[in-house]
Amino acid sequence: MIWPLNLERVAPAPTPDEAVRPNANTASLQAWDAADELLLQQATHWVENEWLEDKQPAGKQHPRVLVVDDNFGALTLGLWDLQPVTLADSAALGPVLAHNLALNPPLQSNLRDRPVPLSWCDDPVLAPETATTMATNSPHSAYRLNGLFDLVVMRIPRYGDYLAWLLRRVNALLADDGVLLAGGMIKHLPDRSVDVFAQAVVTEKVCPARKKARVVICRKGSAELTNWTPAWLGYSLAAGAEAAKARSVVALPAVFARDKLDIGTRVLLPHVTQAAAALAPGARVLDLACGNGVLGLAALAANSHLELTFSDVSSQAVISAAANAAREFPRSTFSFRHADGISADGGEFDLILLNPPFHEGGVVGDHIALALFAAARRHLRPGGRLLLVGNRHLGYHRSLGRFFPQVRQPDATPKFVVLEASR
Repeated sequence: MIWPLNLERVAPAPTPDEAVRPNANTASLQAWDAADELLLQQATHWVENEWLEDKQPAGKQHPRVLVVDDNFGALTLGLWDLQPVTLADSAALGPVLAHNLALNPPLQSNLRDRPVPLSWCDDPVLAPETATTMATNSPHSAYRLNGLFDLVVMRIPRYGDYLAWLLRRVNALLADDGVLLAGGMIKHLPDRSVDVFAQAVVTEKVCPARKKARVVICRKGSAELTNWTPAWLGYSLAAGAEAAKARSVVALPAVFARDKLDIGTRVLLPHVTQAAAALAPGARVLDLACGNGVLGLAALAANSHLELTFSDVSSQAVISAAANAAREFPRSTFSFRHADGISADGGEFDLILLNPPFHEGGVVGDHIALALFAAARRHLRPGGRLLLVGNRHLGYHRSLGRFFPQVRQPDATPKFVVLEASR
């Protein structure tokens, strides 16, 4: 294992005609934190003092290691000599991990068929939900998650339900004598996290806090995902005033606003219906940052002859949108993309629907929205439109003017604005 590493927090490099200003809130941030350091220290201690001395099977040079939800590659690269399997919900990890690997030449001597990480789209447990054709950021088959792992190193997520889901999934992936190291920054730990751990795994030790970070050492528990009701939560959305036409959407735990309709989305929905109904048969529509897919499904409900694509940086969001689309429109065909923005091979669209996120972990700003605006401009056909909703105070109407010659505001509430931008 190699530490310290040379790591940078980076975003995909903009092309010359789409230069996005560096965000003042993120430009100076490093690509690892104290939680990454503590996790690597605990992993090193376990390998050197428990695995190598007591448990190393004959002929097995190193433990089988799984890294879950690495932020920018620090955990994966810190454990590189152990040849870890990396699995992340976010598609953003792939390019950042590749970039940081390039900054560390000593690791490249041990370069394997990566550093593209797996996602939950590659998980055989969720395979029934991803039966629809889906393009993900991973070229690997799901076999990498078959079998058991001796060591799982995991970042603790901000959502309590996602943490509970992860711990139950890890139980099925961890060897009987394996170890789970879960860590995070204390201010970002979900509420009731102590109870969540107690209900799912065997907590062996809660390590002392250091630099406002904490690591929990766990053993395999008995809790499973099978019949765990909170795995999928959702809500019903009435079409017009007729309750009989209500459509339901559900989502996995990593998806934003999975159990109730986001109020910004509620403001945007009537405009989605109107815009979709006016499109010609065969028009291409993209639900960008799709979440559970509610905007795209509303478009298809208004016009059943659309060619619809769902895309999100979260693999659990893509899986959720796929499950909802297959259930609500079983005779229709769709495309699904697990991508940070819009895949380069995504083609061009007549209409792009967007409710952009404005926070990434603990960082709040417009950097995500700006990147999505730039991607939307590249992938709109001439005359195509971007239809979005945003918080009024974020000033998206000014940002859009840097990318699109025409921007108008068809609707507004005291808190939200609906904006339409066209090429």
